[in-house]
Amino acid sequence: MRAVVMRKQQLVVDEIPDPEPLEGEVLVRTLACGICGSDLHTLQHADKLVEAARDTGAPFHLDLERDVVMGHEFCCEVLDYGPRTTATVPRGQRVVSMPLVFRGGGIQGVGYSNEVPGGYGEYMVLSAALLLPVPNGLATEHAALTEPMAVGVHAVAKAHLQAWDCPLVIGCGPVGLAVVAALKLKGVEPIIAADYSPTRRALAEKMGAHVVVDPHEQSPFAVYRERAGGRPAVIFECVGVPGILQDIFRHAPHGARVIVAGVCMEMDRIAPIYGINKELSLQFVLGYTPEEFAQTLRHIAEGEIDVAPLVTGRVGLDEVPAAFHDLAQPERHAKIIVTPHGG
Repeated sequence: MRAVVMRKQQLVVDEIPDPEPLEGEVLVRTLACGICGSDLHTLQHADKLVEAARDTGAPFHLDLERDVVMGHEFCCEVLDYGPRTTATVPRGQRVVSMPLVFRGGGIQGVGYSNEVPGGYGEYMVLSAALLLPVPNGLATEHAALTEPMAVGVHAVAKAHLQAWDCPLVIGCGPVGLAVVAALKLKGVEPIIAADYSPTRRALAEKMGAHVVVDPHEQSPFAVYRERAGGRPAVIFECVGVPGILQDIFRHAPHGARVIVAGVCMEMDRIAPIYGINKELSLQFVLGYTPEEFAQTLRHIAEGEIDVAPLVTGRVGLDEVPAAFHDLAQPERHAKIIVTPHGG
């Protein structure tokens, strides 16, 4: 099959062997796959990802001397089942899945494995037990965004919001926009969101933010103080670059809860005394639960999360390397969808 391969931390379009489903697995045809910001980070900092996965037990099993097909935000069509595998959905059915495959007594992270290819290839293998049928009428590219939107649903769930809390979202890239959408689902008001990019601020408004802030013009924390009326702050860090956490520590109000959803793969420094003096709470989040993933698919299908504004580009496999470059420029794109078979 044709696939975009990460080879020695470069993206190459090449022919690789078709994946074969083992027992408990299903062969699928990739219909659409979103390009995730964490994939851009992985291409730059794959060695750090490998080290962190080894130390923390995360299911990212990468040998950087071997090819990796990335892509973990996908919608697929079921083609065939592995040996001695019960068919959970009919062949031809469109499905989404958490990007995990149970194999060899362990877990392989789809898109972060040398063994199972991700969605930047024409075909994939998935665990049959994790398949979720896509409801009729839901666009394929919108179903593919179940995974990134579930990240926002999980981050908001981990915040344990109370009725009197006031959320502040720092960064309106795909993670921040997913958080804004999840906060809207909760009926929280006001949702304050900050980003330097006019395009991303506009998207944050479309996703449900009541107040958007350009940090060039105003401090997001000053706007919070103006709009919150003394309500407790829940700050979502959705940028994932060094220095952001310390900036939040410096400016956060006393007693704030900080939810870290941005994926920073580099070393960072904070001064704990700021958190101590202000009695800040710090919560790191990753991924989602199976229940949250399924709930997110339903929210998208029922129109409760409108993902259409997020899709700003569509590319075939040959255009993926250029799309990675384009996504690094926030004024150009929010989410680019890869269609490995064209269309």
